[in-house]
Order: sequence, then structure tokens, then C-alpha cells
Amino acid sequence: MNTRQTWQPFLMVSLALCVGTSGTALSSPLYPIYELSWHLLPSQITYIFVAYMFGCLAALLFLGRVSNHIGYVRTLQLGLLLCIFGLGLSAFAPNIFWLSIGRFIIGIASGLINTSAMLGLFYTIPDSHKAYSAQLSSIITVMGFGVGPVIGGFIAQFFAYPLVTPYLPIILLSLLSLVSLFRLKADFTPQKLTFMPHLEMPQAKYRLLFLILGFSAFSAFGSFSLFASLAPSFIKEVIPWHGPLVSGITISSILLLSASSQIVAKSQEPHKGLNLGLYTLIGSYLILTLCMLMQWSILFFISVVGVGIGHGLTLLAAFSLVNKMTQTENRAAVVSTYLFMAYLGTILPILAVGYLSDHFGMIWGVVSFCLVMGILCLSLLLLHFKQMQQRTHP
Repeated sequence: MNTRQTWQPFLMVSLALCVGTSGTALSSPLYPIYELSWHLLPSQITYIFVAYMFGCLAALLFLGRVSNHIGYVRTLQLGLLLCIFGLGLSAFAPNIFWLSIGRFIIGIASGLINTSAMLGLFYTIPDSHKAYSAQLSSIITVMGFGVGPVIGGFIAQFFAYPLVTPYLPIILLSLLSLVSLFRLKADFTPQKLTFMPHLEMPQAKYRLLFLILGFSAFSAFGSFSLFASLAPSFIKEVIPWHGPLVSGITISSILLLSASSQIVAKSQEPHKGLNLGLYTLIGSYLILTLCMLMQWSILFFISVVGVGIGHGLTLLAAFSLVNKMTQTENRAAVVSTYLFMAYLGTILPILAVGYLSDHFGMIWGVVSFCLVMGILCLSLLLLHFKQMQQRTHP
């Protein structure tokens, strides 16, 4: 039987994607333990998180076409091999430098796994379900990102050696997935390998809208990254339950809410969805600000819900509109530019929060983030309303 009509190859690629992405946010619930054990400042925690994002950015810019040269199967295996190495280095890192190197390698692995798995899922899904490959890819990716913090937080909460043991199950699963992929054969025509970045803006008539979409994704990614990097540290100040498991569940909840909101709103008109997403993010910033100033636990949970829903609605609408303003010949380059802008949201604001937290305290670092990002989202919202009134949309 043609393997494209069976689910086994698809499940093998799905496992690689899920395992690869689960290692990316695995360490987030462990940051307070690192902070206490190594006497780190908030800014140093952000360096660890940002090291991973620099790895993702490097993979996006320079390694995006590796799968065209060696095929998606070998690229997945390369990504899993790097993931195993990065997780092992993280598990036995003696200091922040080596932990950051491990996180950087995991970021590169994540970029390779995500790009090659999207291609692999399309080719391996049975023909009768091919129309759902993109949606299934998104769901599997979110599952992986969501499972990682819960696994890491649970093991760190209840098992010995909390800075070592959380990494071990994902290392084992990555190794099993790596070996299983040797059974998967894929035909492809090798293309010339190039490491030159290929970024491109859309047609001139779409550029204002594209910038709005790019900075909206910047805001959405930055909002999630605030919780993924520093929430485990400031969570103890605003809610009565502490520990890695609580932090892991908080991070996973944002991703679950994001995925759920995208499923519910998938048929919504993208421009309206973008506006609603920006409104929701602005509301979540206001609520988180009040939470930090008043120390009310209920406000923290409401802000988590707001960030999750705003993240999902904003990214769903932005990606849909970016696709509509591109053609086959420029889509990959324009999407890469969009993702580059989005990834910057996981780096620049988070470094700023870490610096401010060092000098003025965690509360004012988070409040400053909410203020600046709220002003940015409000500006984007007003620009989007004006653009909708004056120009033709894709």
C-alpha cells in the first residue's frame, strides 16, 4: 500500500514535531530554581530565555532552506540530534553561560524541526485529509509547546535533582523519535544549499498593513514571552500557590487558550479578528498592571486568559492577512520577514523588562512592559482603523 494512504509516516513526523517543540519551553518553570541556586538577577533570566530565541532567529534567517537540500526527514533528524545535545547541555550546565549555549542550540533545533515538520506533515498525511495538514501542524506544535512546561514543572516539583531530571524524558523521547525516522523514506529533488537570508516586503500597496501585522505579532509574541521568561519569578508575588508546576501550568494555559481561540475564530473575518486580538491584549496589559500594583491573585488569572486569547486571535488574523497579500513566488520570503519581526518581540521587550527589574524591581519592570506594549497595541489599532477606511485590503 502507498505509505501516503497510511497514518504511520504522519504519526512519526508528528512525534518528532511534538517532542522537538516540547523541549523549547521545558526550562521556563525552572527559572526560579536557577535564580535561587545561581543567585541570578532578573536580567540574567531573560538572557537565558533570549538565547533560545536567538537560536530560533538564526535558524529562520540562515537555515530555512536546509530541508530543500537534504530533505525533510534528514532535517528533522538533524534538529532532533541538536535538541538532544542542547537538552543534555542544559541538564548538566554548571553556570548561566553553558545553560545559555544549550538554550541557543535548542533554538536552532526548534527552527529546523518546525520548518521541516510542516513540510513533512503535508507530504505524509493521507490524501483524504490533506486539506487539514496546516491546521493539524499548528495544533501539534501548540501541544508540544504546552506539554513541555507541564512536564518540566511536574518533575521539578516532585522529583530530586530538579535542574537535571526534567530534561531526561524529553531527551529519551527525542532519541526514540530520531531512531524511528530512519524507517521513513521520502523522495525529493535536492536543491542548491544557501545560507543567505531571504527577506522581502510585500507589494507597496500592502506595506502599511504588513507593518501593522508584523508589529501586532511582535506584541503577541512579546506578551507570551513575558510569562514564559519572568512569570515564574514574579508569580510568587501575586498568587498564593508557588512552585515549578504552577509556573508550568500557567505557561501551558496561555498556549492552550491561544490554540482554542484560533479554532473557535478560524472563520472570523481577519480584519475584525486582528482588532479584537489587539483589544484583548490591551485589556490584559491593564489587568496585569493592576495585578502587580494591588497584588490581587484573581487579576493574574484574568490576565493569563487575556494574553492567551489575544495571542491566538492576533496571530490567526495576522498570518491569514499576510498569506492573502502574497503570491507563490514571494510568500516564503515575506512570511520570513513577518516571522523575523514577530521573533524580535521575544527579544527586545524581554531584555528591557530584565534590565528594569534589576534596577527598579520586578513590579515596575512588568508595569513598564505593560505600559509600552499597551501604547504600541493602541497605536496599531488606530492605524489599522485608518488603513481600513482609506485603502483597499487583500
